Amino acid sequence: MAEPQPQESIDAIGLKCPEPVMLLHAAMRRLAPGQEVTLRATDPSTERDVANFCEFLGHALLVARREGDEFLYRIRKAES
Repeated sequence: MAEPQPQESIDAIGLKCPEPVMLLHAAMRRLAPGQEVTLRATDPSTERDVANFCEFLGHALLVARREGDEFLYRIRKAES
């Protein structure tokens, strides 16, 4: 069974801290609880920042991996 497509995708390639997390925060406000977003970034600080963002706000960090020079994240918005 194929994984469902996320409701939003963020391309933060080339953006520096804090821009990737600011874009992620804006996207999460648009999503309904349980919906998902993907984020692609090149700033290494996103490894720390995205995990902290999810932990602080209760969102589920489903995927956090590096693909070459890029970082890929998939996050599910907290239920409430």
